[in-house]
Amino acid sequence: MTDELRHLFDEKTVTADEAVKCIKDGDTVYLGTCTSTAYELGRALGRRAEELNDVTVTCSNLGKDLDVMGMPGKFHGVSYFMGPLERKALRAGTLDFTSVHLSQIDIWCRETVPPDVAFIEVSLPDEEGYMSFGATGVALHTFILEKAKTVILQINRHAPYVYGEDNKIHVSRADMIVNFDEEIFEVGNLEPDPQIHAISDFILDEIPDGACLQIGIGGIGNAVGFGLQKKNDLGIHSELMTDSLMTLMKNGNVTNRQKGFVPGKSTVSFTLGTKELYEFVDHNEDMYYMPFTVINDIRNIAENDNFISVNGAITIDLLGQVVADNINGNQFSGTGGQVDFVRGAQLSKGGKSFLAATSYNENRKTGKRISRIVPALPPGTAVTTARSEVQYVVTEYGCVNLKPLLRKDRTRALISLAHPDFRPELTEAAKQMGIL
Repeated sequence: MTDELRHLFDEKTVTADEAVKCIKDGDTVYLGTCTSTAYELGRALGRRAEELNDVTVTCSNLGKDLDVMGMPGKFHGVSYFMGPLERKALRAGTLDFTSVHLSQIDIWCRETVPPDVAFIEVSLPDEEGYMSFGATGVALHTFILEKAKTVILQINRHAPYVYGEDNKIHVSRADMIVNFDEEIFEVGNLEPDPQIHAISDFILDEIPDGACLQIGIGGIGNAVGFGLQKKNDLGIHSELMTDSLMTLMKNGNVTNRQKGFVPGKSTVSFTLGTKELYEFVDHNEDMYYMPFTVINDIRNIAENDNFISVNGAITIDLLGQVVADNINGNQFSGTGGQVDFVRGAQLSKGGKSFLAATSYNENRKTGKRISRIVPALPPGTAVTTARSEVQYVVTEYGCVNLKPLLRKDRTRALISLAHPDFRPELTEAAKQMGIL
């Protein structure tokens, strides 16, 4: 790095508490998304609570506590994808939510909550003064920066330097720089239970060698990902980079040779997993990060033949409507990219879209089993994926392609995927509804 660049860094470097002094009443402040969040700047903002009023803080899927998420009158949150902290804030009335396909995240950034001040966590700089947006920032930070009047960078040596499109920012773009190192929050990989093993086995039987993969977050996605170690010549085009996909790359199962979109590279938007994963993607030339608007574009997805999309579901009704982001209308996560990949996979030559769930959920307090396949959705429930979009539905009792089926056959197929204890009442309900 030249002396001129070093001087520029020194000139712009301040403490976190000094940096947030620029924020005033009524401002909108972007904190970050998932594994690219400027937590120390967020903490410093919280320390100014007594001085501020009516500040909007925008974020998604936070992994560490921040006081600004629970200070009514002082700070109010807005999110497009809920994690545990956002759910808590939503229940407390200190956060608003909006549903958005990740392929259209630019609308959220530019129109829904354009920031006055952007907190952007970045990697260590390279010799030319550029810093990478890190584990998640490539997904949307170029759109955030389009509207931000003030840009504050938080340099974190633990943030990986990732390659790709719109993947970095130059020191000259920053108004202020804060140096603060802290580990990125991790999400482990739980051992799948027998139900999830059975579901993954059904899906694995449908995945050919040479397939291109998108795997969603959660136990089912992980089980499928780790289960693909017997497949060959796979490709990756997924909004999310996971430990299971890393394992496939390390083992040589992934070659990306048969991809139509950016062949030879694993194309993703963000990373969530273990420390090993964050270290794996750091300066990894086999990885190529791109914004959600590119990765989740159905036209780009469809360029990859034999595209396989695997996502989860919370509830499915007898018409085939899938709920994946809310429970009886209570927001749990977000629309995310499910619909993008459901559509894109089916446009791919030989592509398949799978929506998977265990057949029942067990109430933790009572131990009572609750069927995930229901006659009708409760009032207030928001549909994530419309019945006309759904292709394969999978539970531990089977895998069925609903796409070509008539309504009666579709309903019978869904009942066959339910736990046997619930099938008689589902059948009776279907008769009462006039479907059977």
